[in-house]
Amino acid sequence: MMHSHKYIATVLLFFAIVTVSNAQLGFSHELGFITGPVAFQSDYGERYDFNTNKGNVGIGVGIVHYINFAYRADCDCYSADTYWNDHFKIRSEIAYHETTLNHLGPESEKLSLGGLQLRSMEGKAKVFEAGAQIEWYPLSIRDFQSGQPKIAPYLGFGARYVNYRPEATSTLGPLGNPITTFPTFIDRIDTSQGSAIAITGDIGFRYKVGPLSDLLISSKWHYYVDSNYVDGLSPNNVNNRANDWIWWFNVGYIFYL
Repeated sequence: MMHSHKYIATVLLFFAIVTVSNAQLGFSHELGFITGPVAFQSDYGERYDFNTNKGNVGIGVGIVHYINFAYRADCDCYSADTYWNDHFKIRSEIAYHETTLNHLGPESEKLSLGGLQLRSMEGKAKVFEAGAQIEWYPLSIRDFQSGQPKIAPYLGFGARYVNYRPEATSTLGPLGNPITTFPTFIDRIDTSQGSAIAITGDIGFRYKVGPLSDLLISSKWHYYVDSNYVDGLSPNNVNNRANDWIWWFNVGYIFYL
């Protein structure tokens, strides 16, 4: 818990530095929203199973804010002609995603007590995230803002604070006993609210739809580095080699302020 508090303080300090720097230097702002399907790679189902991957998909929504270094709104002019100003942006984001989780795959389809226990169990991952990332645009941001080219690809990397509150239920009755619960989950279910840190990777592009607006399409990966209970489960199993993570495909709309 102490480590989580240190991470939270680091994220908040980063936001403070960004805000102060922006206020002093007069960089321009962008604001938008994103939404799209979230594929939750959790301890529900079986690793690399196609039915698990396509079945445990939820939805996410978010609000994004950018600091644009290429253009200065305070003087209605472009900033200094440097590579940083013309190829980087800082993005802050708050997001919420929710996914219903089921045990899918061959093990859950068996006509056995274990198969019945898996089929009867259902979970839900409810996750709030807030953080920031740096984005690199290989093409000129200034040229894109002027309308040529129409597409601006980018790569992003960042970190965020995560607050989660999972759920786990079974139609067989309360979980935690050998009658209702698959053996690897005995004493390995925790649905209490918790916090974690996620590292993020992002690849996407913007498409210019107007002088002051862009369409955003993005493929994002979030890995929860210091918790394996974001989904409420951490099975006693040799296959439990990685923490929970998500892949989020999202579409958004960005406004220049």
